[in-house]
Amino acid sequence: MLTLITGGRVVDPAHGRDGTGEVWIEDERVIAPPGRAPDRRFDVPGCIVLAGGIDIHSHIAGANVNTARLLLPELHDGAMFAGAPPGELIGHLFAAMGYTMVVEPAISPHVALQAQRELAAIPFIDKAILGVIGNDDLCFRLIRAGETTALADYAARMLAGSGALGIKTINPGGAAAFRENARSFSLDDEVPRAGLSSRALIRALQGVVAALGIPHPLHLHCNNLGLPGNVETALATIAAAEGERLHLAHLQFYSYGREGPRKFSSAAPRLAAAVNAAPNITVDVGQVMFGQTVTISSDVLRQFGARGQASPRKWAILEAEGNGGGIVPYHYRRKNFFNAVQWATGLELFLLIHDPWRVFFTTDHPNGAPFTAYPDLLALLMDRDLRARWISEIPAEALAMTTLPELTREYDWPEIATMTRAAPARLLGLPDRGHLGVGARADIAIYRPQADKAAMFRNAALVFKDGELIMREGVAMKRHFGRAFAVRPGFDKAIESRLAAYYEEVFGVSHTAFDVAPEAIARNGKDPIESVPCLS
Repeated sequence: MLTLITGGRVVDPAHGRDGTGEVWIEDERVIAPPGRAPDRRFDVPGCIVLAGGIDIHSHIAGANVNTARLLLPELHDGAMFAGAPPGELIGHLFAAMGYTMVVEPAISPHVALQAQRELAAIPFIDKAILGVIGNDDLCFRLIRAGETTALADYAARMLAGSGALGIKTINPGGAAAFRENARSFSLDDEVPRAGLSSRALIRALQGVVAALGIPHPLHLHCNNLGLPGNVETALATIAAAEGERLHLAHLQFYSYGREGPRKFSSAAPRLAAAVNAAPNITVDVGQVMFGQTVTISSDVLRQFGARGQASPRKWAILEAEGNGGGIVPYHYRRKNFFNAVQWATGLELFLLIHDPWRVFFTTDHPNGAPFTAYPDLLALLMDRDLRARWISEIPAEALAMTTLPELTREYDWPEIATMTRAAPARLLGLPDRGHLGVGARADIAIYRPQADKAAMFRNAALVFKDGELIMREGVAMKRHFGRAFAVRPGFDKAIESRLAAYYEEVFGVSHTAFDVAPEAIARNGKDPIESVPCLS
């Protein structure tokens, strides 16, 4: 079917396009004007036409997410905790906002099959996972022995078995140290009996990503999340990257100083300056928004330390080979000094980091806020008057620990389109996503401007997925299923015998028992996973 979208303001930063124009669609792709009449036409004068949104960091599947659902049945009316099937509401709400792809950023290869099956059941959007390594014993053995080639082969085999799009490492070494009864773990601390520091693990895994040509840089959850003064850890981590590509996840949670009478302050200006000066670094913010949520993390050491702050007063800590996990519910309160500083800190990062190609729009769903808070956050970034009204409701003593009241920047549409569309596609290595050029996947979101920007973003006027109209003003028009994405770097097959021996020694099962078989997640006989090419 030949489709024409016409009359809207087409914003496509990847091609420097911003003006009234047309978008033609045929066979799931954007095409050049074909010189013939369309089969259907959508006139959208005054509307904003963007590529479909891409979320690089939202926890929407996997063992920790499901534990959170079991722990908090009273929250089943929200996106995180929707009743059966939970994926139905998740997909609907993302698509209604104009998002057409979401990355689940923290899945252990040993539970990837469960996560991939959950993701495959989510309609409307494309999905991907990041595979977690960096706290597992075999990884330690290979790094300690200096077997860099075998380490890359091991990582490639883990990615292949789990169907992952990239590598995530979480407080590297921290979970292993926790199992040895450590209760803190910084960049240069060593894992007991392993003799490896976080710094050494990060550098080794950066080398793996480079050697394998994985488009997405190492996705790092740093040490000392949430602790006063942890900006020093984040700054040291940026320096430790030594100019090589590195992505820092949910940077807001590492942006704290020790200034003021409560020894807790925003250090966002210092950290933003460091990011601005380091073109090898990309970040996502992990913005805090006010309200009830739950923190879900494989940083078991940090979650154990945070359990006393649980609200409501219940929590779960899980140990496992690799990272394990922790689930701690939390209520961010507008009048709470610490929560108000956190909220302001995230906005400072958004407003002080200059390049929208290197700062990504996240709330670390659900850790900083559920993804359903995205419309309100987008409105705050685009409207300084709205931001001032929110600021007026924040405790003055909290604002004094930030620079937020002084910041007047407003994001414009090209910056929003870059941060939420073009930049994520480039970061993930998806050349046919995030733009509206010829050959692009026809994932398109159309917004009708209105005074209430949050309402505008909550329900896009029209959303197309693979050229099909799937949403109109928040109402599902067609139940469409997307696909999963994965990298498949090559590896020396000799790693198979090493893995077989290791898994027999440690687990008593075959290493292939954890692999994601395509038929387990296939739909309508199609290949459920699309390969993303590695860098040459």
